[in-house]
Amino acid sequence: MIIRHATEEDIRHLVPLMLEYIVDFYKRPNPGEHKVAQLVKQLLDHPDYGVQFLADDGAEIIGFATVYFTFSTLQVKRAAIFNDLYVRPSGRGKKIGESLFLHCLDYVRKHSFAGMQWETAKDNFIAQSLYKKMGGHISEWLVYEIE
Repeated sequence: MIIRHATEEDIRHLVPLMLEYIVDFYKRPNPGEHKVAQLVKQLLDHPDYGVQFLADDGAEIIGFATVYFTFSTLQVKRAAIFNDLYVRPSGRGKKIGESLFLHCLDYVRKHSFAGMQWETAKDNFIAQSLYKKMGGHISEWLVYEIE
């Protein structure tokens, strides 16, 4: 198993995996293959927006993680938002999610970001357990949203 940056050659394999994450795991409307491919391509074309890492077992891509970049005014540095972590059911229980998370964290630290933040669903206890194991803690900040 290797963790590596996504490339243009990965788009055709990454898009179905991302749709599985969006539609099957999070039960969100299907945005369509074209829109997901555009998102991946935009990250590849503009690496200052963010980065995607893949878990590749040599036969297929079985997981991915996405980190988007923003800024922290309070720390006067770039900051990272760990937005996605997904491993296919067939790859779960093999520490692939842990490896993807640690790879993202290592990337953030090597590039001297202010830190890495993320959120997860209140009922995603498996993810919460992983994040606590990795040293994450619940922020003192509240998350608000408007759709």
